[in-house]
Amino acid sequence: MKVVLGVSGASGALFGAEMLRALVCHRVDVDLICSPVAEQVAQQELGEGISARVARILRETGSPASVRALDYEDFGAAPSSGSYLHHGMLIMPCSMATVGRIATGSAPNLICRAADVCLKERRPLILGVRETPLSTIHLRNLTALSEAGAIIAPAAPSFYGNPESIIAMVRIYCGRMLDILGIENEWAFRWSR
Repeated sequence: MKVVLGVSGASGALFGAEMLRALVCHRVDVDLICSPVAEQVAQQELGEGISARVARILRETGSPASVRALDYEDFGAAPSSGSYLHHGMLIMPCSMATVGRIATGSAPNLICRAADVCLKERRPLILGVRETPLSTIHLRNLTALSEAGAIIAPAAPSFYGNPESIIAMVRIYCGRMLDILGIENEWAFRWSR
């Protein structure tokens, strides 16, 4: 299985890092696209950039899954074409600037172009939006994307599984995203009452 993972510059770099870990742990090959601002935010929030985190995740998991880092400005990269086959795209975290660009069909970078391709090809596009409060403009853009087929999945972890840490909360959320992609996993909390 292969998935495209975009990491935008919204706060919440941990969501992108743990989503990458979730995919790799479940033997999913990943085409990774990080914005320059995502690198800065990761450095501030995680104490390391995305590329360093990728190397660490691959070492820690020992997974045979591959992670291919793609240039944010490379419009010749495979995910920019509908002929490139994959099982869906996640943008975690997804900034409102990225939402706005995708909603209007503007594709000034590879994250937005790959998302646009998912919509036109009717492939899963999951947006882990990270913003609060939401303005009317944000809500209209999110509604337009939902109507176009995107799955709006706010980066709002659940509490009913009594997670013991922030990492546990984020991993439960990532498990739900794996569920949406049809990837069996042990990360998502399963209601059993």
